[in-house]
Amino acid sequence: MMDTGHDDAPSGLGRFLDDIRLPDQPIDLSLLVERIPYARFLGLIVQQMGEEVITELPASEHLTGNQNLPAVHGGVVGAMLEFTAVLQLLHDTDCERLPKTVDISVDYLRPTRADRKTFGQAIVTRRGRRVANVRCELWQQDRSTPVAASHGHFVLAPVG
Repeated sequence: MMDTGHDDAPSGLGRFLDDIRLPDQPIDLSLLVERIPYARFLGLIVQQMGEEVITELPASEHLTGNQNLPAVHGGVVGAMLEFTAVLQLLHDTDCERLPKTVDISVDYLRPTRADRKTFGQAIVTRRGRRVANVRCELWQQDRSTPVAASHGHFVLAPVG
């Protein structure tokens, strides 16, 4: 049986949040990203500026899906949107484990160029005790011209 980190077992991805959460401190999201193999493969960078979490995907040839443009693979774009949403939720809430994705819808608005940095930001639009709705946008050179957007629902595991 595969450990997803979302059960009550003491091991797994969800439990290692305890290792990177310091008492009376916000969670260090860059430490979290370093521990997720796919995020490391993507080269994902996270910056926390007050209440804002910004993700950055460096320009990289190995993430190209369409060599003719060159454009970032759509799966990479979707993963970045989901990572950005989860990281914002972890920043905004006191979760015991990583939030579980219930569903996510992605709008690919224009080609995401592989030869440019891509940035992401998420906004928690509604948060209950157990479920949160998150809207996310990615952009490249101009924040007012998004390349992709998503809306997702996530199950939270609040501490306590």
